[in-house]
Amino acid sequence: MHVGEIMEKRFILDEKYYSFGYKPKLLLHVCCAPCSSSVMECLSDYFDITVLFYNPNIYPYEEYIKRKNEVIGYLNKMSINFIDCDYESEIYEKTVCGYENEIEGGLRCNKCIRLRLEKTFEYAKDFDYVCSTLSVSPHKNIKMINEIGLLLEKKYSVNYLVNDFKKNDGYKRSIELSKINNFYRQNYCGCKYSIREE
Repeated sequence: MHVGEIMEKRFILDEKYYSFGYKPKLLLHVCCAPCSSSVMECLSDYFDITVLFYNPNIYPYEEYIKRKNEVIGYLNKMSINFIDCDYESEIYEKTVCGYENEIEGGLRCNKCIRLRLEKTFEYAKDFDYVCSTLSVSPHKNIKMINEIGLLLEKKYSVNYLVNDFKKNDGYKRSIELSKINNFYRQNYCGCKYSIREE
């Protein structure tokens, strides 16, 4: 479903979204610059976006810094607000403990995505919506991501924007924008367990 269709369905009964000049505030979790580029392009007409970077799964730390700095550089060009969270790799390791041998997209990923989205919701009390760029990747389980998002929507009473950003050539567009912006483009998802599966 296109973002515009989602917006019409979710805003139809809420008059404040029709106020002149009002854009709902979106807290967008991003994992890297390449994935975030096409998503922000897609969402910028509909939302006042703030980006949150919380990715304690990324290994090693040097890779984490490389990806974060690439995001910050891109956001500076776009004049988009940025929230930087602590690395917290030890929390990630505790979260996935016992699931290290799960396949990519399995229960380990479920726990990892839940950890990152929950942190995003924790920061979202002054926002209208929460979303993540994770669904732009062809390697991610879209159903899982959206189910977690909707569960957290109920827990935190903040709207979750259901999405599949690789539709309408979203992933292809992210590759195009990566080339245009000369982004560093990683060759694995992020965690040390995903490295072994490449």
